[in-house]
Amino acid sequence: MIKSSSLDTLIGLTKNNAETANQRLQGLMRDRQQAELQLATLKNYRQDYAVRLQKATETGMSASNYHNFRQFIATLDQAILQQNNVVVQLEVKLQNGRKHWYDEKRRLSSYETLLARRTRYESARNNRNEQLASDEFSANQFYRAGQSH
Repeated sequence: MIKSSSLDTLIGLTKNNAETANQRLQGLMRDRQQAELQLATLKNYRQDYAVRLQKATETGMSASNYHNFRQFIATLDQAILQQNNVVVQLEVKLQNGRKHWYDEKRRLSSYETLLARRTRYESARNNRNEQLASDEFSANQFYRAGQSH
């Protein structure tokens, strides 16, 4: 049987790292989705206020109300710009998270391949040793059978 080794330890640690990277990646995906929803909400809100402003100007409004509308829409534009930046930053973090997760999965695969090779090697070595022992036993049996006649 294969005994525990440093390779088994590396596999365990790498599995933990890959799982941690996966959890972080899932969190980043949720964060980006939430940021995109907030951005869409802000854009919808801005569109709604632009329509309200258009209707209000058609029916007539005071200069102060017009100024307040324009100021509020400008504030929404600034919030949309900031939220766009948040989405872009989260996308970069998400790409880095994907790369990190992929690297950990690739490292884990490499270690598992090495373990499989080691297992095959040890199995072949054990089979050879068993075959040698069996051959030696058969040769001894044959030799003993020849001497008794």
